[in-house]
Amino acid sequence: MPSKLLIVTLRIIAIVQAVLGIAFLLLPELSAKSLGLAPAPGWTNWLFGMMAARFLAFAYGMWLASNQLGGNPSASVAWIKAMVGVQAIDWCVTLLYLWRGDVTLSQVTTAAFLPIIFIIILVRGLPRNATSNARAKP
Repeated sequence: MPSKLLIVTLRIIAIVQAVLGIAFLLLPELSAKSLGLAPAPGWTNWLFGMMAARFLAFAYGMWLASNQLGGNPSASVAWIKAMVGVQAIDWCVTLLYLWRGDVTLSQVTTAAFLPIIFIIILVRGLPRNATSNARAKP
């Protein structure tokens, strides 16, 4: 049986991903400005739009995973593992750009620590029987 903490965490991640996806898709300049970032060339909005598509896809995947945990936990494993990878990359990139001085702690806010918390919850909550059952199937 999945933990309530895992389900809530997946839904929080889904909501954050959806908000970021919608914001960077519909209002890229305002989104960057709200993070305290300097104005960027117009071509960056193209990258923000493509990034937004991935945010929205992961929002869908996290919500789907949170709903599948009760009935079919093995269907959630791939989404959860993918999000662990995303969070690890997010955290490493955040630390790199903080270290370089390209962004400040006030600009990255929760990205400096939240990915580690999410990784711990996701890995600890990963359906164990589901992964071994999925591997056993031909």
